[in-house]
Amino acid sequence: MQTILITGGTGLVGKALSKYLLSKGYKVIVLTRAIPISNCNPALQYALWDVKKQTMDLAALKAADYIIHLAGAGVVDKKWTEAYKKEIEESRTQSSKLIVNSLKENPHTVKAIVSSSAIGWYGADNQEGFAFTEQDPADDSFLGRTCQLWEDSIDPAAALGIRVCKLRTGIVLSNDGGALAEFKKPIQMGVAGILGNGKQIVSWIHIEDLCRMFLYAIENQALQGSYNAVAPSPVTNKELTLKLARKMRSAFYIPIHVPVFILKMMMGTRSIEVLKSTTVSCSKIKQEGFTYLYPSIDAALNELCEKQLPVTNPTS
Repeated sequence: MQTILITGGTGLVGKALSKYLLSKGYKVIVLTRAIPISNCNPALQYALWDVKKQTMDLAALKAADYIIHLAGAGVVDKKWTEAYKKEIEESRTQSSKLIVNSLKENPHTVKAIVSSSAIGWYGADNQEGFAFTEQDPADDSFLGRTCQLWEDSIDPAAALGIRVCKLRTGIVLSNDGGALAEFKKPIQMGVAGILGNGKQIVSWIHIEDLCRMFLYAIENQALQGSYNAVAPSPVTNKELTLKLARKMRSAFYIPIHVPVFILKMMMGTRSIEVLKSTTVSCSKIKQEGFTYLYPSIDAALNELCEKQLPVTNPTS
């Protein structure tokens, strides 16, 4: 039984990924600031680390065959004050620094690190029919610069003879939180809230395909460098919203465009990201042999919505 050490294992992706890896026969150790009181799975362990103090449980590091690095403060969790933007950046770069320095200074048998990144690396679409690839430079924006620093901070592990792979993740669709939960909130009240004009492209991925891609990157030694973790069929915000509304409420909803000025009032500078159109290609990971369980938005929403009781017409 091989062991995978996960940072950020208590977040949306981390929880789903830990469960998925356990189902595939891996042992998982989650690095955390507070160990849970109860844990009934002997294949799942928790170990302490403290990014600010640059310390971690070295026994956990010694036990690891692979590392999956997900740690980082939520990008849309809070307003982008200068203090929180610094936290977003340093939570990623300083955690990478701790991993790299710990590997450099201590005996270990880690073969590969798969680190999370994000399609925030890219800017807005600049021409119709264009899709960003891994060869495109980081955008000169807060998220673009943050993603570049994020990826750069884990790259020194390669000098230690460790294979490094980075997954630039798109909008993750999951029933357990994240973007889909925000889309669902107004729909549950009968309103399909289309953001702005709704024409902005959303490059998304189903949570299960994302978990499968992380494991694919672990198990395939040929994978190194950056890969876009998005589905093959990006959609507009309007298409995603209306298809979700139809799945949840059949015909019993009202589509409403949420004006840009309201989004700016509610979200501040974060509104740039929900209004930005970013078309991202997954050709590189497909060329490496990865296949999708949910390549289309219809397939993804069908699977996600059938797991939950649909919202029905209250008069029926």
